[in-house]
Amino acid sequence: MLAAVGQPRPGYRRLYDALNSLGAAELERRHGLALQLFRNHGITFAVYPDEQGTEKVFPFDVIPRVISAATWRRLEAGLKQRMAALNLFLDDIYNRKLILKQRAIPPEIILSSSLYLREIEGLQVPHGIHCHVAGIDLVRDGRGEFFVLEDNLRTPSGASYVLANRYVMKRVLPDLFAGYPVRPVEAYVHELLSHLRWLAPDGVEDPTVVLLTPGINNSAYYEHLYLAKQMGVELVEGTDLVVDEDHVFMRTTRGLRPVHVIYRRIDDEWLDPIFGRQESLVGVAGLMNAYRAGNVGIANAPGNGVADDKAVYALVPTILRYYLGEDPILPNVETFVCAIETDRRYVVDHLDSLVVKTVDASGGYGMLIGPASTRQEREDFRGRIESHPRAFVAQPVVALSIQPVLDGGRLRPGHQDLRPFVLSGPSVQVTPGGLTRVALKPGSLIVNSSQGGGSRDTWVMAESTGEVGDA
Repeated sequence: MLAAVGQPRPGYRRLYDALNSLGAAELERRHGLALQLFRNHGITFAVYPDEQGTEKVFPFDVIPRVISAATWRRLEAGLKQRMAALNLFLDDIYNRKLILKQRAIPPEIILSSSLYLREIEGLQVPHGIHCHVAGIDLVRDGRGEFFVLEDNLRTPSGASYVLANRYVMKRVLPDLFAGYPVRPVEAYVHELLSHLRWLAPDGVEDPTVVLLTPGINNSAYYEHLYLAKQMGVELVEGTDLVVDEDHVFMRTTRGLRPVHVIYRRIDDEWLDPIFGRQESLVGVAGLMNAYRAGNVGIANAPGNGVADDKAVYALVPTILRYYLGEDPILPNVETFVCAIETDRRYVVDHLDSLVVKTVDASGGYGMLIGPASTRQEREDFRGRIESHPRAFVAQPVVALSIQPVLDGGRLRPGHQDLRPFVLSGPSVQVTPGGLTRVALKPGSLIVNSSQGGGSRDTWVMAESTGEVGDA
């Protein structure tokens, strides 16, 4: 929103003036109203570990992020392109493996991934679509260019907060919202349900869809509850389901009811104790047999995690060119894969200037931010990288875009990223907007809610008015 000199960038004068006209005290009052609405509606998330209790109101910043129609068209095209390639990739590596046989990418990177599931090799998923719901993290650098940071193809969370942020924003700043041609996000729930119903086995005209949750202690339980309620489907735990003769049923007061589609929010290894971790108390025994038999649809398909592996992420531009014959519309952040010797040598020699990540971690955990690290932390990571190079990747520090954050009635700079949600099914749909996550700690680059981040409403303009730029 602001240029380096502290004045609004071209196209942002009207929004800047509108916020200024409210004044610091009124903005802070509106912020308090927003937090009260979040409390009243139970919009929370859980943090582990948290010595003050796990449930917290999701932090919210009332200053919206605005994206022009022209910029959104490019983002949408890039997201659709990426999802098309990743679905082709997942279907290939679990079946024909052409990309590996032709060594277009290093087979050892794929097959050594802890997230690659050999148990589902040869499985023909419904319609050949493996990822039905993706939350792709984008970052915008200081030059205004967007990059893909992570793909999140397993059980991405945050869509409920997109809807909650819009609900709250319309109520705490109604005049400001009404003054802009903002594209709606409310259709997401209807589109999600439509995509899930599409996964029903052949011949089922009115499928029963359920949302499978690990339970109330899961960090995203609010979202599970919200989405199930909005879609009008049952929210179930593993003990609510039973498999009999490779068919899935839901326990009800009137007996067993057939289940045709499961939107699962449980990680692969916990989904079926026969298939994964035997100690799982949240999964459904025999579920994978029912899935293999074609008697139930599961979103997202098991096995997607291999495409979330951060070492595989580095290969996505090559994957995209292989399957689509196109250059990426949205580039990756430069990534050094420590399993590759030349990359590893560079990383261990430049730990003070890189961000090091474990390939299978999420939520901002398991990271070394080189410029903010101590010598001991760097030495610890150096030893871990040398011992288990396949477990790590490294990236340059990305100068995330900055937008003002309301802090105690005053505005200060805050870093942000963007997680748009992409639905793949009979068509590919990108919800106009997404979850803009904000680093609320001064100077922090970490936007994850589990690490002290918050969020704000994301306004995608319905048309180019010439009055609004990008933040």
